[in-house]
Amino acid sequence: MKSFVKGLLGRIVFDSRLTAILLRNAAVIVAFHRVQDTTAGDGLTIDVAMFERYCRFFMRHFRVVSLRDLVPRFERGVGLDRELAITFDDGYRDNFEHAMPVLEKLSLPATFFVVTQWIGTDYVPWWDRQPDARHPWMTWEQVRSLHRKGFDVGAHTRSHVDLGRISEVEAREEIFSARLELQRQLGAPVESFAYPYGGPHHLAEANRDLVKAAGFRCCCSCFGGLNTAGTDPFHLRRVPISPWYASPHQFGLELALGMSVQSRSLGRPRGR
Repeated sequence: MKSFVKGLLGRIVFDSRLTAILLRNAAVIVAFHRVQDTTAGDGLTIDVAMFERYCRFFMRHFRVVSLRDLVPRFERGVGLDRELAITFDDGYRDNFEHAMPVLEKLSLPATFFVVTQWIGTDYVPWWDRQPDARHPWMTWEQVRSLHRKGFDVGAHTRSHVDLGRISEVEAREEIFSARLELQRQLGAPVESFAYPYGGPHHLAEANRDLVKAAGFRCCCSCFGGLNTAGTDPFHLRRVPISPWYASPHQFGLELALGMSVQSRSLGRPRGR
């Protein structure tokens, strides 16, 4: 089915309020990466206008809450009703420069998962090593500014390792040190964690236990799917948002019909 038709059907489904039934007793966590107008044709970037379209779509059809406030609902096993939490991965500077102003304008909460060793550096990860591509990271002052403005900041390891492949000793350093560094920089507790790449095989169960031992209250994947009442907060599913969705209504249709279980990786690891 073409994206245009899916978007049209999604508009019909959401405008008819059918989602009150389809998404009843569920919560959605979405994951963005880059929000900027200068990059075309990659699977990580959406433009600023599209990001605002998504935000307004979320406001109209979901109860937008912070991940920080959503986690206790999973811990207590209480009912859910179309809650949606917005998250970002990695710590790209455009999150601060482009996404944050939209969120502030619309009074929406969000969580920013950052790779602590990359903040304030010129490091270029393997997926960004294209000619003429430059995607700088936030500075620590920008990360602290997000925190002061009321946004949640979470950990995404120290160096974006695959926690499904490294040893327990290495994983402990990546997980514990990321939390300690963030808490030192923010002067506040850090309780949210998202593991890099986000697929089912990118986090060994022994390393999930380390996330708990480090003092985090949740652990987020990034391979799609809904969360229901009683979901273990250390097995939270996130839906990655990418240009694969031609519109927020197509995203909504895929979600409502349970077609978003796997992310569209566009030739790279899930969730990245």
